[in-house]
Amino acid sequence: MDTHTQIRPAVSYWLLAGVVMVFFQVVIGGVTRLTDSGLSITEWAVIQGTLPPMNEPEWQQAFDAYKVAARKQYETLHADMTLKEFKVIFFWEYIHRLWARLMGMVFLIPFLFFWAKKWIPGWLMRRLGGVILLAIMAATFGWIMVASGLNDDTRTWVSAYKLIIHLLIATFLFGVLFWTWLLSTGSPPAHSHQTQIRRWGWRLSALLLLQIGLGGLMAGMRAGLIHPHFPFFIQGQAFLDALTAQGGSSAGSWVDYEPSTSVKAWVQVVHRFSAYLLSILILVLFWKIRNWNPGPALQRAAYLLLGATFIQFLLGALTVIFSIGKVPLLYGVLHQGGALVLLATLLYVTFRAGSVRAEG
Repeated sequence: MDTHTQIRPAVSYWLLAGVVMVFFQVVIGGVTRLTDSGLSITEWAVIQGTLPPMNEPEWQQAFDAYKVAARKQYETLHADMTLKEFKVIFFWEYIHRLWARLMGMVFLIPFLFFWAKKWIPGWLMRRLGGVILLAIMAATFGWIMVASGLNDDTRTWVSAYKLIIHLLIATFLFGVLFWTWLLSTGSPPAHSHQTQIRRWGWRLSALLLLQIGLGGLMAGMRAGLIHPHFPFFIQGQAFLDALTAQGGSSAGSWVDYEPSTSVKAWVQVVHRFSAYLLSILILVLFWKIRNWNPGPALQRAAYLLLGATFIQFLLGALTVIFSIGKVPLLYGVLHQGGALVLLATLLYVTFRAGSVRAEG
C-alpha cells in the first residue's frame, strides 16, 4: 500500500481520542508520582479494583495495608497522616488506574464496531496490534514499578529504574499512536529535502526519548533537590562537592541510590546537558528548514517545534529552581506533559516532510 487513504473520519477521530487519553494518562501519572500517591493501593486487582473502598471500615483496611506494605514511605513521609489525608493520595493512584481502564474501553468498543464495518485497512490493523502490545506492557510494568516500592523497608519510593521503563513504554505508546493518527489523515506532499528532514526528525525523536528517560530518573531519584539552581554556576562549589561525594562511582551506590548524593548529582548533570544538546540540535533543524524553504505547512510545523522547545526548556528550569525540599507539583507536571508535546511536534515536523508509505 502506498497511500494512507481508506480511513474514514470516524476512525481518525477515534485514534486522536486515544492520543489525548494517553497524554492525560501520563500527566496523571506525573501527579501520582509527585504527590507520593503511587504506593497507596497495595494490590493489582484489575476487576475488583474498579471500585474504591465504599465505607469507613474498608477505607481503614486500605490505610492499614498501606502502613504495612509501604512502611518505609509511611514512616518517613506520612507518619502523622490521617485517614482523610490518605484518601487524597489514594484518589490520585485510583484515578490513574481507572483512567487506564477507561482507555481500554474507549479503544475496544469502537475497534470492534469499525472492525465489523470493515473500516480498518490492513496497514492500520498491524499498527494497532503494536499499540495493544505497548499498552499491555505499560500496564504490566506499571504494577512491577509499584511493587518495587512495596514490602521493602529500604525504599521510600518506587524504583527509579523501573519508573523510567514504565515511563518510556508509555511515551513510546503515545508516539506510535500519534504517528498512526497522522498517517490516518493522509500523505502530505514530499519535499525536496524530505530525506534530510526525516532523518533529523527521527534522530532527534530518539534523543528526546533518551532525555525523557533521564527525566524519569531525575524524578525517581528526586535528583532535582540536590541543586535547585539554574544555571550550574550558582553555588557551584556545593554542587561540585555533591558530584565528588564519596561512593558515587561505586556500582552499589547506583543500585542503592537513595542515600547517595553523588549519584543524584550526576543524574542531574547528564539530564541538564542532554537538554542543552537537544535544544541546540532542534535550533539547527529549525534553521535548516528555514533555509530549505520547503513550503508554508512545514515552516509552520518548524515554528511549532521551536515554540515547544522553548517552553519545555523554560519549564525544566522552573522545575529545578523550585525543587526546594520537594519537586513542585505544577511545574513538574507541566514539564512532563511538555515532553510529550515536544515529541508530538517533532513527529509532526517529520510527517510534514513527506510520507510515502502507510507503514510510516
